[in-house]
This record gives sequence, C-alpha cells and structure tokens, in this order.
Amino acid sequence: MREDLLHFIWKYKKIQLTDLVTTQGESLSLLDFGTHNLLAGPDFFNAKINIDNQVWAGNVEMHLKSSDWYAHHHEEDENYNNVILHVVWEDDAEVFRKDNSSIPTLELRKYIPLQLLQSYQKLFDKNETRFINCEKDIKDVDDFLVKNWLERLYFERLETKAEFVFTLLEKSNNDWEQVLFTLLLKTFGLKINGASFLSLGSALEFSVFRKQQENLFQMESLLFGMTHLLEGEEVLDEYYIQLKKEYAYQKKKYNLKDESVLKPQFFKLRPPNFPTIRLSQLANLYATHSSLFQKVVTATSLEEMHTLFEVSASGYWNNHYTFGKESKKNLKKLTPKFIDLLIVNAILPLQFCYAKYQGRDVNESIINIISKIKKEENTVVRNFNTHGLIIANAQESQALLQLYNEYCTQNKCLQCAVGTSLLR
Repeated sequence: MREDLLHFIWKYKKIQLTDLVTTQGESLSLLDFGTHNLLAGPDFFNAKINIDNQVWAGNVEMHLKSSDWYAHHHEEDENYNNVILHVVWEDDAEVFRKDNSSIPTLELRKYIPLQLLQSYQKLFDKNETRFINCEKDIKDVDDFLVKNWLERLYFERLETKAEFVFTLLEKSNNDWEQVLFTLLLKTFGLKINGASFLSLGSALEFSVFRKQQENLFQMESLLFGMTHLLEGEEVLDEYYIQLKKEYAYQKKKYNLKDESVLKPQFFKLRPPNFPTIRLSQLANLYATHSSLFQKVVTATSLEEMHTLFEVSASGYWNNHYTFGKESKKNLKKLTPKFIDLLIVNAILPLQFCYAKYQGRDVNESIINIISKIKKEENTVVRNFNTHGLIIANAQESQALLQLYNEYCTQNKCLQCAVGTSLLR
C-alpha cells in the first residue's frame, strides 16, 4: 500500500459516498473533496465536510497510518491547524492539532471497492522481468487519452531541458549567442563526447570564437586546440602543424585557458562521429552563417532548419577521419538524421526558452516542427512498441522517454494518465 493510492482514491472520488462514519463514531458527508496540493502542506485544500450535521471548511491530510501525523511532526506545524479531516488507511492513534483539539479521522480501507484494490495490486505486482508495470494493459488504453498524455509529457520534458538552458543563460550573463554555441557543442558531442564538448563551451567565450568567424581554419584551430586534439604524438602533416601553430598564437593572444576542457574520445565511435569531424562541421556551420542565432530562433519550419544545417567538415576531412591518416574520399556532411537530432535536443529547446524569456508562446510552432521528425530509435521506444504502444514521430518518442524515466521507473503510476485510467 502506498500513500499515493489514498490521494488517487480521494481525488477521483473512488469511495462510497453514503453511510460514512469517522473512527470516533461521527456521521460524515463529503460535500467537496478539495483541491489536490502537490507542494508542501496538507494534501487537499479547501474541502467541505459535514460531520455530525456541522459543516466544516478546511484542509484534508492523508497518511497510511494515523501515527504518521506525529512521525511527520504535523502537531508542531501551524500549516496543519486547519485540517478538518485526517484520512488514513489504518487508524492506530488518536491525532491532535497544535492546540490539542482532536481531528476527526476517516479509515479509508473500510470504504474502498474490492475491484479497485485488485486493479492496484495487479498494477504494482512485483515482477523483476517486467519492462513497465502496465505492460500487459497499456495497449488497451484509449488512444485519444494516450496521445494527449504524450503531448503533455513532451512539454514536461521540454521544461526539464529548459532548466539547463536557463542555467547556461545565467552563467553567460544573458548571452544567448553563447548559450546556442554551448548547446550545439554538447549536442554535436553526442553521448560519448557531450561532456567534453560541453566543457569546451564553458571554457571558450563565444565572443573570442566569433572574431575568427570569417576564417574557418582559425575557428578549427581554436576548437581542436582547446580540446587537446593538437597535443601528444607529433603528426607529420602540414595541416596539423599549421593548426598547432595557429592555436599557440591564439592561445597567447586571448589568454585562453584549456585546462578544464576534457579531451574527447574516439573509442566506440563510428568514424563519422569522431570529434575531429564533428568539431570541423561545427566550425563550418558558423563560417557559413554569420548570424546563426537569429536564423535559428526565427526558423518556423523543419525544412528551413534543415537548410540551415546543410554543412560539411572542411576539405581536409574529405579524405581523413583523424590527423595524418588518409582514408577513402568522402564528403563529411551533416546527415538529415543528425540534423533532426540537433533540432530535437538543441534548437527546439532554445526556441522554447527564448520565447519564454520574451513572454511569447511558440508551443504550436514547436509541435508543428517536431511532429514532422521521424521517431527516435532506442531501447525504450522499441520496448513500448513491443507492448502495443505505436508512436508516429519524434514528439512522441521524446514523450516516451519522459514517461519511462520520470514515471515508469519510479513507480509513479498514479500520477500517470495511463496508470490512473487503468485503475478508473
């Protein structure tokens, strides 16, 4: 038994509404169940209850056991002075307010339908091999309910990403150009080099990088040099040697500090994702667009965004993946799939935050863009698909990640629209 079940029962009125009696033997009639409070304080605000023909207005507090009132020290907290009813699963102690007045108690287990308890038990039945608690039933949940819940979850995930964006904004003294630069770096680094590229974004001021914007070679030297890719074993390659000289000059000129930058990894990466290729592509992106931030935040279509990111690594990388080692000639262009990843993880969160910063609403525009992007392929999405939840696009695959990470794995089924619909 969990306390959130008591909240669910009360919120959705899953309790008999007649012949209720408090543990003190008083008749009880529920006129208004109140409003669920998800913050500190009593669980339900502004309830209205008739107790022995006396109408009371106030708050409702819930616990598994009455004695939890004292375990949580509510008797010392003035916020609980206006609790008019204590709703518990098991009444094991009489409860008093701070002024020593007794609080009426309703023992909920006497008034709950057996079918609800059986459904609850089924949902939370322990099975170590299960993917999620509702895996056998999720396919039967109303499709309209699921679609609406997934849209809400997407924006919930977007709000989580927004926290990171606003943290970057604060650190950069409200420099949105720096925020975009850092977001792009982190996303270009993918999972393996995301932390490394993020540390680069923290160490390299965009104002310095922007001064080299008309010279791709100088931008590359900054990115390669700051990430320690021009250190170690000497490479007998003219391009490498010139990059190293250029970085030494810029490091001294701008007093650059690269000690905090983590060196990126090549291990377990496919060659197109090597840090050398990704950093060169990013440099070329900025060399191509002198006002990238403005173009990014004003783009209103998926096609426009894809056009913005149609860039390649510089010419040297056409037949290299690492310094000094030639490979088969191949244009290292950003693929449509990688551009989609940039849009989902960097551009749309930035647009969302920038609009929020300006007091605008771009939710409809964001949905219009992300709903046209193909769904992501990962273990979570595949598992949901296996259990009958078929999704159509990246908005829904992002929502599934939020659902799985923030609800399913934390057993928050009673805060999930799918879980509550199965109990209801």
